[in-house]
Amino acid sequence: MNKRKALAAIMMVAALSAGAQKAMKAPAGGKAISDELIGIFFEDISSSADGGLYAGLVQNGSFEYTPTERDGWGPGTSWRLVRPGHSLGWMETMMTDGLNANNRTFMRLHVERVKEYYDYAGWKGFGLQNDGFDGIAVKAGETYDFSAFLRDVSGGGKAVRVVLVEPQGWGKDPKLLAEASLQVNGQGWKKYEAALTPEASCAKAVLQVLVLTTGDTDIDAVELMPRDTYKGHGLRKDLAQALADLHPKFMRFPGGCVVHGGGDGFWDTYRWKTTIGPREQRRPLKNTWGYHQSMGLGYFEYFQLCEDIGMEPVPILPCGVSCQGTNGGWGMRGQAQDVVPMEEMDEWVQDALDLIEWANGDPATSKWAKMRAEAGHPKPFGLKYLGLGNEEKISPEFCERFRYIYKKVTQAHPEIVIVGTAGPGSHPGNPDFDNGWKLAEELGLPILDEHYYEPNNYFLTSRQYDNYPRDRKTKVYLGEYAAKDKKLIDALAEGLYLLHVERNGDVVAMTSYAPLFAKKNATNWNPDLIYFDNERTFLTCSYYIQQMFGKSSGQYFYGDCVNIEGADNLQGQSVVLNTKTRKLFVKLCNAGPEAKTANVNLSRFSSMKKTAVKTILTGQPGDENNYDAQPIVPQTESIKAQKKFNYQLPPYSMTMLEYDL
Repeated sequence: MNKRKALAAIMMVAALSAGAQKAMKAPAGGKAISDELIGIFFEDISSSADGGLYAGLVQNGSFEYTPTERDGWGPGTSWRLVRPGHSLGWMETMMTDGLNANNRTFMRLHVERVKEYYDYAGWKGFGLQNDGFDGIAVKAGETYDFSAFLRDVSGGGKAVRVVLVEPQGWGKDPKLLAEASLQVNGQGWKKYEAALTPEASCAKAVLQVLVLTTGDTDIDAVELMPRDTYKGHGLRKDLAQALADLHPKFMRFPGGCVVHGGGDGFWDTYRWKTTIGPREQRRPLKNTWGYHQSMGLGYFEYFQLCEDIGMEPVPILPCGVSCQGTNGGWGMRGQAQDVVPMEEMDEWVQDALDLIEWANGDPATSKWAKMRAEAGHPKPFGLKYLGLGNEEKISPEFCERFRYIYKKVTQAHPEIVIVGTAGPGSHPGNPDFDNGWKLAEELGLPILDEHYYEPNNYFLTSRQYDNYPRDRKTKVYLGEYAAKDKKLIDALAEGLYLLHVERNGDVVAMTSYAPLFAKKNATNWNPDLIYFDNERTFLTCSYYIQQMFGKSSGQYFYGDCVNIEGADNLQGQSVVLNTKTRKLFVKLCNAGPEAKTANVNLSRFSSMKKTAVKTILTGQPGDENNYDAQPIVPQTESIKAQKKFNYQLPPYSMTMLEYDL
């Protein structure tokens, strides 16, 4: 009996192995290219984090907004005093004996009387209302987890009512959506939690925290989080899913100009160590783009998202040089490039070394790795890439500091691939570009990050990487780029340029469109890849182009399988083979006004399955997906697979053919 079971088990394993996908050998004629060409770049610009990807629904929950972040802001921003039933009392901003050193500001509610009459059908109490980020969008039947740190200052215990309501206008009773009760005891800070499940959906609900007992009560670190977040890790599901659907191979974060501060001094430089640990202990920070970062989305969440989607994390650290802001040309106040004194550079080096330990170290031997484990991730994240600096002017001062930190980090961790920077406007002839490449070659830098934003004509006509030296050790990361509009013709221009990048995938290792997200009515920069409001996402034409390239990654490029009759700069093609998944991708772009014929010959690829998948994005050049309409979406269909055929490229179109081998 045991022998028969063993034999059956062996046969089952053999059958599973036979059905498993096996890597294939690439046919002759292909050029080895990077299979990590398409990634994403997340920067907290245009309210991408708080009120965006980070799923927390309360704005200024820790009362830390200040005028240094934006004129007119303060601890009470996004809050208002409420006293249903005409209860009596007042509130006071406090900064002594706060929750912790990073979260000093809190509110004290002095309740004199809770009136029992005229109580709005049971509505009574004295407290605070938070309006969220232009309202709090909630769905009927879904659970929202409330938490706050409370302290019973005057003693005796305090009854607290937490409610979600839909305002009905002046003089009208608010509509109750959900409620919960808390009993606050003790004169020390304590975290209290409750679950709220709305009976109806509402796009602009508000949260109220009402004290029902006279006396003094302190409140801080208020949070309302949907229980249903992306893989349970605190990120807004639809926005995170939109990222996953791009099939990105890596994510660069947290910036961008966010990395090295906005010119107010090094005090507001992004330091990763202050973004980990319990949320109420993280240090909030002024954002380069003119608002507040709560750090609810911090380094742990970035790394967790990379793991959840299957992306390589590419964190970018400052290297002792500030953002020069290109004289205010990006909407920021122009400033000189500030630098850290060389005698203080070891602190910045240690930040990089400690990050590697936090991400990859053993909790049994590393205090930083132990912090990662205590946060819920004992297994190493497997950090492979580390960026140093972002788009700085490649001045002598920058070069001195970059050399210092680069050599220290690579000596300690030669396994980490360092990504450098070529400054803004990364085209040959630009002084920063030339100096950046000179420094990269001097150091033998593995990857150099280039950035440029141009009109669509540049992407339609330029072929920058055709002329790059093939024997240069340093690879290119095109870390920020976009055509300067969001119409279909701009997306096709970017697609045509990415075909050029694939052809040069031996010198270009990585690319990422920028910026990634922008919130309606809170947009700092246009265009962006994904627009959103509190309830929906709006995917641009450029998004769908990026999605095609993300799906079609591979290790080999074939340049002689397609001939487009009468082609000019407005047409392009690529054939990419993924030997690991045994998939072949043919991409064809026509950014011109006339149909073109492509002669396709895939005869060198054997064992082709009988059907293929065709995806096409097409329309008029001025078509645009926006908040009012989304007319341009890819159309997908199953077609008969052929090895040799002619294909008609419609005007203003991008086509991808996917074959199983």
